[in-house]
Amino acid sequence: MARRKLKGIWALARNLAIAVALVVAVPLVLTPLYLVVNPVSVPMVSRLLTGRAMEREWRDIDQISDRLKAAVILSEDGQFCRHWGVDFGALRDEVERFMAGEDARGASTITMQVARNLFLWNSQSVVRKALEVPLAVYIDLVLPKKRIMEIYLNIAEWGPEGQFGIAAGAARAFGIEPQNLDWRTATLLVTALPNPMLRQPGRASAGMVRIASIIERRVRQYGSRANCVGEGGQLAL
Repeated sequence: MARRKLKGIWALARNLAIAVALVVAVPLVLTPLYLVVNPVSVPMVSRLLTGRAMEREWRDIDQISDRLKAAVILSEDGQFCRHWGVDFGALRDEVERFMAGEDARGASTITMQVARNLFLWNSQSVVRKALEVPLAVYIDLVLPKKRIMEIYLNIAEWGPEGQFGIAAGAARAFGIEPQNLDWRTATLLVTALPNPMLRQPGRASAGMVRIASIIERRVRQYGSRANCVGEGGQLAL
């Protein structure tokens, strides 16, 4: 009986080790491929496997409005062009709040969001956040900032009915191509990113319009912080 129990424990440990190895191996192998291959995200695959609608048309980063790119960075991750995938100062503050029993504020960089969407799951958990950190550092090591932003803009969810990527989001909200976004449409689209299920840029609430105005002012003042995703290292704002 003891021997059988021991065998069961070893079998469980072996299976767990294999699962962990696969979790580690998949990002290690796929991330370099994403230098040239346009990826799909876990939420996109989930919708396809469950028969739900999914819309995504890939757009190269130079086919996307510089105003939108700068607005995303200044709204979502102001240190994107400077950090190595993780904003460790913000992450340290988040850990301190967690240890003190306070509500979480996020601290996810754009690169961490890319890691989550490509390789992990969306439900909140300490385990998922812990996995995001090394994945984001690896992604930042392998991929240029401009490619990371290009992937983010094409896998982020921009609408409530399976609209992934800025092309689908801009088309649904305003019926325009992402390179034709002006300040109003670009910043309103960014206000939807935290919750595209509820926030509709095409039917923006007063609160969304107010936030969009704040984002525009921030970009006009600090837009140079986003130059790492511009053509030739510059954004035409």
